Amino acid sequence: MELEKKELEKKELEPLYKIKVTCIYCENEFLTSRVRPSFKRAIRNDSDFCSYYKRENPDFYVVRICPACGFASTENSMDRLSDVQRKKFQDAIASRFVKKDYGGQRDWEAALESYKFGLLCAQTIGEKERMIASLLHHIAWLYRYKENNEQEQRFLKYSMESYIRVYENEGVSGSDARLMYLIGELNRRIGNYNDAVKWFSRVINDKKIVDAAMIRASREQWKLLREEMMNGGHELPEEMQN
Repeated sequence: MELEKKELEKKELEPLYKIKVTCIYCENEFLTSRVRPSFKRAIRNDSDFCSYYKRENPDFYVVRICPACGFASTENSMDRLSDVQRKKFQDAIASRFVKKDYGGQRDWEAALESYKFGLLCAQTIGEKERMIASLLHHIAWLYRYKENNEQEQRFLKYSMESYIRVYENEGVSGSDARLMYLIGELNRRIGNYNDAVKWFSRVINDKKIVDAAMIRASREQWKLLREEMMNGGHELPEEMQN
């Protein structure tokens, strides 16, 4: 009895647990790992929402990959495929996929592989732009964890361009303050200072926006951006000269 109790306590302390997923391409049922909610408390966060964790990083397990056909998705992916999408996936990925189980614990390399698989799949079937932007952004974070600045900057630029397409093409309301803030912050991080000023200004000055947290964050990054521009010898745009 005591042994069973200890085994139960040990299981309860494990940060990972398994969930069952049904692949929308081949209908195979497979197991994939998730991080328990009690282990999801971040020890710190960056200004573009990148989080750092003491133990397992929940972001490592966002992409679920079918071990039978290679179809990669997230909880927010589309839930069915058209005949055209199925054909595209079959030709580009399934026909070449070597069976592999991604359901266990993931290190950094496995997490990067899963995100790049997810990105390839999303681009192949024409997933929602917001999903593609998020995958690109997560890949940038993975490179940040390893302090690979060159690759981080590359994927931040891709994700920023993708978020702009979301803003312009997906019927997003003009008051999507979080998205506008994020576009401003990614512009700041890749050195597009003037564009960053414009996006932060929209959040701060648009009277329709009532998201206090994003208004406050935009003001904070505006101040930081102004300091960075002055310290770097950049000419301040008109909005910043007062």
